[in-house]
Order: sequence, then structure tokens, then C-alpha cells
Amino acid sequence: MSRSFLDASVSDLLGKLSTEEKITLLGAPNWWNTNAIERLEIPAIRMSDGPNGVRGSSHFVSTPAQCLPCETSMASTFDPELIHAVGEFLAEEAKIKSSVVLLAPTCNIQRNPLGGRAFESFSEDPHLSGTLAAAYVSGLQSKGVASTIKHFVGNDQEHERTAANSVVSERALREVYLYPFMLAQKKAQPWAFMTSYGRIDGIHCAENPGLLQGILRKEWGFNGLVMSDWFGTYSVDLGINAGLDLEMPGPPRWRTPMLVNHMLSSQKVLPATLDERAGTVLEFVQRQARRNPDVVYGDGKERTRDSPEGRKFCRKLAAEGMVVLRNEKGILPVTPRAGKKLKVALIGPNMKERIISGGGSAALKASYIVNPYDGLVSNAPDDLEFQYEVGCYAHKFTPTLENLLKTRNGEPGWTCTFYNHDKHDKPTGDAVAQFILQDTRVKLNDFLPEGLTEHWTIKLYGLLTVEKTAEYELGLTVAGRANLYVNGKLLVDNWTKQTPGEFFYGQGTVEEMGTILLTAGEPVEILVEYTNTKPPEGPEADISQPALMRGVRLGGCEKINPDEAIASAVKLASTSDVVILLAGLSPEWESEGFDRPTMDMPRRTNELIARVGEANPNTVVCIQAGSAVSMPWVNSVNGLIQAWYSGNEVGNALADVIYGKINPSGRLPLTLPTREQDIPAYLNMRSENGQIHYREDLFVGYKWYQAKGFRPLFPFGFGLSYTTFALSNLAISGPHGNGPSLAVDVTVTVKNTGAISGSEIVQLYITLPDIRVTTPKLQLRGFAKARDIAPGQSTTVKITLDKYAVSFWDVTRKSWSAKPGSYGVHIGKSSAEILLDGTFTLKDGFEWNGL
Repeated sequence: MSRSFLDASVSDLLGKLSTEEKITLLGAPNWWNTNAIERLEIPAIRMSDGPNGVRGSSHFVSTPAQCLPCETSMASTFDPELIHAVGEFLAEEAKIKSSVVLLAPTCNIQRNPLGGRAFESFSEDPHLSGTLAAAYVSGLQSKGVASTIKHFVGNDQEHERTAANSVVSERALREVYLYPFMLAQKKAQPWAFMTSYGRIDGIHCAENPGLLQGILRKEWGFNGLVMSDWFGTYSVDLGINAGLDLEMPGPPRWRTPMLVNHMLSSQKVLPATLDERAGTVLEFVQRQARRNPDVVYGDGKERTRDSPEGRKFCRKLAAEGMVVLRNEKGILPVTPRAGKKLKVALIGPNMKERIISGGGSAALKASYIVNPYDGLVSNAPDDLEFQYEVGCYAHKFTPTLENLLKTRNGEPGWTCTFYNHDKHDKPTGDAVAQFILQDTRVKLNDFLPEGLTEHWTIKLYGLLTVEKTAEYELGLTVAGRANLYVNGKLLVDNWTKQTPGEFFYGQGTVEEMGTILLTAGEPVEILVEYTNTKPPEGPEADISQPALMRGVRLGGCEKINPDEAIASAVKLASTSDVVILLAGLSPEWESEGFDRPTMDMPRRTNELIARVGEANPNTVVCIQAGSAVSMPWVNSVNGLIQAWYSGNEVGNALADVIYGKINPSGRLPLTLPTREQDIPAYLNMRSENGQIHYREDLFVGYKWYQAKGFRPLFPFGFGLSYTTFALSNLAISGPHGNGPSLAVDVTVTVKNTGAISGSEIVQLYITLPDIRVTTPKLQLRGFAKARDIAPGQSTTVKITLDKYAVSFWDVTRKSWSAKPGSYGVHIGKSSAEILLDGTFTLKDGFEWNGL
């Protein structure tokens, strides 16, 4: 390792770089790295996807990683200290993947629960989102790994995401959508920002000088790197002049020497601007290399980190994020009765599935997975007896099959062999490269072996062995063309005729199915033949997007009779003491690339829960989803847990909550509506003629329900404990200080009035005085976690309010403004359960800009 680059002056380096080398720095060589300039010993640095794990630099041969709970689950903890520890944990995960940049956290607002990436965002509330984002960033960067906070700004739905213009008022933009980014910048200073795909004021965020130069750099004082989202760069000169430093991924489509030199010669880009952008990239690379020389100048290998301490942390994090929503007749925790066996029915489509995350950029290959069934059985108290029924299926694509596949040599997984094409566009006999894959989701967008011709083929071979003799449905989904053969016979043709579907961000097909009888313990030969040649074009072919994605997916499951499956589950429930039912969504239903069409859970899930609840009200329903789902059966079951996507410790964490090993303290970071029509953004959840109308304006989430007088299914901030708490002794001190430096101290006594130790979340909402403009009735502006209070004991929590708590965006003055008057302080256990009220008076108003 040479220190010449680490010690060099960036201005000196710029003087030594040729124009072509400067242009090279503004793009990337591949999906995950910056460009190196070997002549000047400028290294490349690697980045990786987050936010709930570190996937590494390959979709194709992924290095297994720890999968943490989704951000909605993290937000349910209301615990900045814990989320700071998440950042620290992920920093170490990044380093062992030879990465020094994590593309996280996602700091967008859950405006609409049907948004495909809702699970990636913390909350519907900007204060909660920004506070936890800042904690995440601080933890990550305290260990030297750069946070790339995203997506700046307004990336809260997937429909027409690269084209749509967010039609949003100036106040809503400032007070809701920019607000969490502003808090994160003030409290944590992320070292990088990633731009959103869409537009604000008709201008793509990646080429919007008002956002990138005006607000981010000048107003907020950001001095780090701004990169595009993947394929989220739309121009040459506009992005460079607006302040977009780095086009991702590579090779670049816009920032090529030919195109940028043309911009320079026509003076659409000035040499000084090129130097500014290249200098920012150099500073960023240099800082990360200085902070992590062993990683940047290391061997580049990716490894898996696994330890008892790491597993314990992820298990705790998952359990802390689970929210108990219903606990009638004390059904939770589930414990055996003295001297009697407790018959427990384990039912549901998610019970034995390995659902740990939503789909898209957040998905990764986990180092291990404890599914709900295994966690509930292995952690059960004595005197519990279990029986299982699936009840119904809920998948969009059949479950992947890697756990049932072996190579010819008996290794787990299947072989993937690459072949070139000859002059007749047919695969040649000689293999170019071969790999062993332990995943039947094969994505080829970010890796191809060297030496391939323009068109090529892969053959995926494995021996499939099932545990039960039955008819099975095998499914093949593809971005490209593929056939599935079983024992040499064609079973699924997704080659000659294709139906466009949602696979691979909408660039693939629907899942084509085939049925086959398989015998337990008898392996069959599986062969998938895939080619990257262009699929046949039909009248329904989508040619609106370039073919950026390549891949194929094999899935399968036992073929069931839907009516008989539900009937068997109902029968089991009726003869059991307690039912634990796992349902919800999955990466196929909730993912980057598309929005959910409805709040309903898939297929016959709601029918299954309703009938099981009718047969046995002592049913505990556990929902795996990143946002709200419909629950028409809610009053017919005694127990309900929002379990989110909880990572690879999901089974153990769920057992800890259900059996009472931990006393749950999770609270909802978003409102769960009774029906879809009650969503504040209802009727405005899709792009219309390239426009997304934010007609709910400031009234996102709980603020809408309070303004309209609608009662949600479960309000923002709600969650149950296995003990009870009383809040008292509200004391307000201040304001102290003058103008923007003001501070107001609020203290509250929290007493555990129940029988076991537990933690309570104290939530502080502010009401502004009459300021002659519309404002929400209540706005969360502070919260605190009173931890581990013993029965009968009390503790005092303190929340300090600052200028953010009293300010609104004044569109006439183009500044934040606080008006004189009486400000309401409301302490509650949720946005709908306010227990203590007080006021403080601001004698003199003031204005401020920046942070």
C-alpha cells in the first residue's frame, strides 16, 4: 500500500489528471465500485446495498450475510440507541465484504402503505424517521463506513418511478418529505446522498440544482458525495451542473469521454465544474481510504461474519421491533397450564417459509434462517404439543428450491455453466466458466465471466430430492428465455412464448408452471437452459424500458387442494387449545419495482384466518409485512402481532415474544387503516400522466385521521405490553435561550403498575398556536424509552424540544418561522391516547434557515 494518494492534496491530484481521467471519476466501471486511476495510485472503493444487511458485490454468487429486520421494524423500537448499534453492526458487516460505503438508510416517508418499498422506510412521521435515520448514520460512520442516505427526495412509490413528477406543496416538501433528511444532516452528517428516481417541480432530482446545490449544499452545508440511484441519471450536462457527482452503475451511459468532452467543447459544462465534481469524488475516495486502508487496499474478498454475539443482537433487535396489537383474555404470552399439556396448532402459509425481508435492493442471501416453525418448536416451554397445517398458499412465485438441490458431487446447490454461441446462435460444446450456486434465483445483471460472445447460454443442473411423495408444481420465471427439463423431459417452456410479468423490476415474465409427481427420497435431474437472446416480441411485450436485467428463477411446492387445505386447518384449530397462525406478505408481493395493488393479503389468507378464528378464538395471528394489510377478521381472534420482516432470526425472536421471554415494547411507526379508502393518499397513489398529486399535503398518516375524524384500525404509536404503565407529573421548563437557540425541557414520570418488568415509549406531540395557516392538530416532536422498569417502580424521562418543535415553513418568507403564542404539549402512549397536557409560551417569534 502506497501512502502517496492518502497524503496527496486533492487540488494537486486534479492538476495531474487528464480530462479523460476526470471524466472517468464521474462514472463507475461496474455495479459496485468507483473507478481507479492506477497512474496516480487512486484506488477504487466498493459499495454495497442495504438497508437491512450488506449483500456484497454480486447478485450472482452472493456471499451470505446477516439479514436484519426491515426499517419499519427498526422504527417500531422507538430506540435511537439501539438503531445506532444497528449502524455499528452493519459497518462491520460491510467491511468483511470489502466495502466502505453502504447504500442506506432509506429515509423516505411511508406516505402510502401500498408503495413497493414502504418496508424500506422507517415511518410515516418525519420526526421519527429523521431521528432514527440520524442514529443509523451515526452508528455506521462511527466505524468508518460511509452512509449513503436515500432517496433524495420523494421516492415513495414505484409506479412510473423514473418519470413521475411529485406535485407537492412547498410546505409539505419541507415539513414532511425533506424533514427527515434535514434532521439526519443536522445530527449525523451523512457522507453521501443518493438521489431519487423521480422529479420535483418537473425536474429530475438527479439534475435538480435547487435540491442539490440550493438546499443540500448551500442551505444545509453538505460537503460529501451525491450519487445517482442505479440507472437514475438522465443527462450529461444537466446532472453535472446540478451537483450530481457520480453516475451509478457502470459502465456509464452518460458520462463517457465522448459525451462529456462534447459538453465541454460546447461549454454546456465548464472545466471548473468538471473539476468540482471530480474533486468531490476524489475527496470521498480519499477519506474512505484513510479511514479504512486495510479494506480499500485489502484482498477484495468477501466473507461471512457469524458469531453467537451477532446472532444474539439480531434476535434482540427483531423481538424489540415486534408490536403486540391485540391480547384479549391474556392469550399472550402463550404458557402451559399447570400439570396439563397445551395443544398448540401451528398454521399458515408463512409458518415454514423463509421470509426474512422485502424484495429488491434490500434482499440478500442470509447466512442462516430460523423460520417461524423451527423457532416456535425449538424454543417452546415444556408441556406444549404441536401440530401443523399450511391452511393455504400465499406465494406469488413458488418458493425457491436451493435447500432441496445437490450437485452431481453431492454438494448443496446446483451447477451453473456458461457457453458461448456459434455463428448459428447455438451454444457451443465447450464451457466458458462453471459455478456452484446455492440459490435458485439467478441474477446476472452485475456479473458475467470473461470471454463470452454477444449471445450466450447457461445450463443449470442439479438433483432435486423431496421429503414427501406428492404432485409438485414447478415454476420458471425469466428475464431472457429459459426452459425447464426434469429427467430430460421438457416440463416448462418459458422460451417460445412469453407473458410479461413483474419479475426482475418488471423486465421479466410471469411464472410458467408445470406439474410432476415426485417420490420422497428419489432424486430427479433438474436442468434449466437459459439464454440472453431477445425473447420473442408479441403485442403485449413491454419495450418501454431497456433490457437492463438478466436472470432466471426456479421455484416449486407441493400441489394442494385449496378447499381441503383450509378445512384441515380449521379442523386442527377446533381441537387445539391455542392456534399460532403466520401469514402476511413476502418479497414477491412487497418489493422495489412495483407497488401493491391492494391491502388484501394474497389468495385465501383472509378467509383462512377468519375461519380459523371462528373455530378457535384463542388464535394468535402474526403478520409478516412491511406495512399495513387488511384485517377484516381482527375481532374474531384474541391475539395479534405485527411481526414485520424480522431478518434471519425471525423464528427465535417470534418465540421470545409469544412465550414471554421478552416483554414486548414495540410501537407502530405508522397508522394501520381499517380499509384502503381511508389511506390519506387514496385516489392519488399512482402516477397520472406523469404526475403524482400529493393532495393530502401536510396530513400524512395520523395527522390525516385526526383532521378527518377517521378512526384507524390501529393508531400511530400504538402497542401493547405484558404489563401496564401510568404516566404522571408532567413538568415543562422553558423556553430557555432566545430565538433559534431556544430549548424546552419536558419531564414525565413513568410507573410500572403491572406484575412484570417492562419498557414504555413516552410520546410527545406539539400543537402550534393559531399561526393563520393550516397545521396538523398534533405533531410528534419528541419521544423517549423508559427501559426495564420493575413492577411498582418509577422512572423519570426527559425530552428536550428545540426550534424544530415550534417551527413551520413560511412560504412567503422562504424560511422556517416560529410565531409567538401558546404551544400545546401532549404526552401519550399513542397519537390517539393522550394522557397528559401542558403548555409553554413563546413570547417572541423568530425566523431561521439552514440547520
